[in-house]
Amino acid sequence: MSCFIIAEAGVNHNGDLALAHRLIDAAADAGADAVKFQTFRAGDLVTATAPQAEYQTVNTGAEESQYAMLKRLELPFEAHGALMEHCARRNIMFLSTAFDAVSLDFLLGLDLPLLKCPSGEITNAPLLLRMAQSGKDVILSTGMCDLADIRDALAVLAVGYLGLAPGAVSFATALEQPEAWAVLGQRVTLLHCTTAYPTPAAEVNLCAMTTLAEEFGLKVGLSDHSEGILASVAAVGLGAVLVEKHFTLDRALPGPDHKASLEPHELTKMIRAIREVETMRGTAEKVAAPSEMANRAVARKSLVALTAIGVGEVFTAANLGVKRPGTGLSPTRYWDMLGRQSSRSYAPDQLIAEAEL
Repeated sequence: MSCFIIAEAGVNHNGDLALAHRLIDAAADAGADAVKFQTFRAGDLVTATAPQAEYQTVNTGAEESQYAMLKRLELPFEAHGALMEHCARRNIMFLSTAFDAVSLDFLLGLDLPLLKCPSGEITNAPLLLRMAQSGKDVILSTGMCDLADIRDALAVLAVGYLGLAPGAVSFATALEQPEAWAVLGQRVTLLHCTTAYPTPAAEVNLCAMTTLAEEFGLKVGLSDHSEGILASVAAVGLGAVLVEKHFTLDRALPGPDHKASLEPHELTKMIRAIREVETMRGTAEKVAAPSEMANRAVARKSLVALTAIGVGEVFTAANLGVKRPGTGLSPTRYWDMLGRQSSRSYAPDQLIAEAEL
């Protein structure tokens, strides 16, 4: 299964629609499967006085409210159609993350192929429920979460997918139903994520992907906020079926996410590396590869005469040894040969004939 690669444009368009279109071209040129933006209305997302995250203040160089910052970064509803058309022309999937109910309903009206729940919304039960009630596939990011948080979110999704009435009892019992896990397995992909921009290497914790897969039995991937491409590439080697990575046209641009994003040439390099890792990963079957078959006879060994051996002479540890090439009798038969009488004579280094057995 090929890893699905989302080039996360997010808010790196800086409110400039021309820049948003250029981001689509960059993602398509790099070979991404999808380019994803963020859809929100600042007034529905944050209060007027909600402070910025520390990284946002550092990256923007401005101390202001989240509302003021986000208002400049809104992607107007009316711009989505043109962006989708551009994506269709470039043969890349258009996606966007909704951060509020109005934006989610708008995106549902666009009939996007799947929905993304960002880490910050994983406890937003009404939003999760609406996502599942739509019947769409959901990508669930799990930054800032423990297993209990994730299980609670999956319970809400299960209630929505199964058409149950929401409420404490339904959420508490939904995951006890086998059909819940069946629909979650079909519809939900969990993304391991560390919500830090950038994520320190020591806190990427790629092994948590394995934990998520084992604990919940769902498809897993990585929403990568680390610097560089190594974490995303390594995640694919560990079985990620989806990788999401922020990108920008220029890390020097103003805005909260540019500094933790890849530039286009780096995005291209990451995608090429992921595709190469997929080829290298192969299958779970352990067999000799076609390319190594020609080396088997050269690299393996055979039973050989260490000294001259005459007809009727007994094979012993002194006259029977193991050397390359591997075209003769296998060394696994060494002990079967000891004590036998030779049926013919052998010169030193001559391979022992299989007829001796």
